[in-house]
Amino acid sequence: MAFFSKLKDRLFKSSNKLEEGLDAIVEEGAEAAAPHQPAPEKTPDVPPSAPPVEGPAEQPVEAPKAPPVEVPSEAPSEIPVDAPAEIPAQTPEQSPRPAEPITKPAEPVKKPAEPMAKPSIKPTVAPDPTPATPGLLGRLMGRGKADEPRRALDDEMLEQLEDLLVGADMGVDTALRVTANMAEGRFGKRLSTREIKELLAAEVARIMEPVARPMPIYQKRPQVVLVVGVNGSGKTTTIGKLASQFKAAGKKVVIAAGDTFRAAAVEQLQVWGDRAGVPVLTAPEGSDPASLAFDAMTRAQEDGADLLMIDTAGRLQNRADLMEELAKIVRVIRKKDETAPHNTLLVLDATTGQNALNQVETFQKLADVSGLVMTKLDGTAKGGVLVALADRFGLPIHAIGVGEQIDDLAPFDPEEFAAALTGLERS
Repeated sequence: MAFFSKLKDRLFKSSNKLEEGLDAIVEEGAEAAAPHQPAPEKTPDVPPSAPPVEGPAEQPVEAPKAPPVEVPSEAPSEIPVDAPAEIPAQTPEQSPRPAEPITKPAEPVKKPAEPMAKPSIKPTVAPDPTPATPGLLGRLMGRGKADEPRRALDDEMLEQLEDLLVGADMGVDTALRVTANMAEGRFGKRLSTREIKELLAAEVARIMEPVARPMPIYQKRPQVVLVVGVNGSGKTTTIGKLASQFKAAGKKVVIAAGDTFRAAAVEQLQVWGDRAGVPVLTAPEGSDPASLAFDAMTRAQEDGADLLMIDTAGRLQNRADLMEELAKIVRVIRKKDETAPHNTLLVLDATTGQNALNQVETFQKLADVSGLVMTKLDGTAKGGVLVALADRFGLPIHAIGVGEQIDDLAPFDPEEFAAALTGLERS
């Protein structure tokens, strides 16, 4: 739950936009489809204030004031019969007798009370103790309320949902598939924002569930892990975090600083190596990274290392010369072990959006990518591209990163990610 809280907090910028979009879609449709609904919502506000019972009790008392005008009309018919002079003296004392008119009109008074009884039916629902305090906190906690806006799931609403998901970097194909599955069996039903969030989160988790797998550990020693990606994707930091976590799990790890063109990458790896107690093998700046990878395999075999993690220089997928250099590294290490590399991790920057799809496609052809790590979900990323990657390629997603600290990289949990993306709370 600690990492989920961190993920939800740091995804708040993007997930909040998605949440606001869902709120707007539902409220707009609710107002257009049900203009008469605000009236019933206002009526409960007046009766629950306190006197729904006292109000009707006072009205019958005032009601006799009107009947007394009619009561004397019957009284004069009795006055000429008995005594014209003595009865007037009784009329002021007839305050006990108005009890008879009150009891007789009491039957019709109950009927006027029935109009008041109609609003009284509403208060029995409105003043429920839990929904009595609606608001943002209640919505975020997922408490359903009878008065929250609802909208019928129709074609127009589905189009708006599709646009919203495309804007969250899910891509057109994935957005269409997600909304179609959400609408299945629910078309025409009136849904609240909370219910739509739950449906969306469930659909996202369903897509992500098959690809949420940790990086496999094999009996082969050393297990060679080649880490690739474009410039600035977070490869070096990811290697340092993974090496530290594997070392903490009892594995013997060796790192090869294969980015021989960027001095800062070597220094960064050495810092992580010192922090985790993991040796970092380096080569002079500008030297052949394939040669370093070969020497690192020899060293790892001699030391009996469980894992050899090889960093590579960042390269754009449209640079054929750099991609060929990556292919050369693979050919060279296979001279030491024809099954190597045993894992090829592609590190993706979540802020690149749909461009991540092109990166996966290119790297998969040249380096036989076996798994993904998504970084920088704490930046300006919208997060939906991870759903598109899972839907299109089905490659295992081993871990996601939301910051620079060691514990900011964690195994991918589809339900936590779906809840954070849609703004839901997890109990």
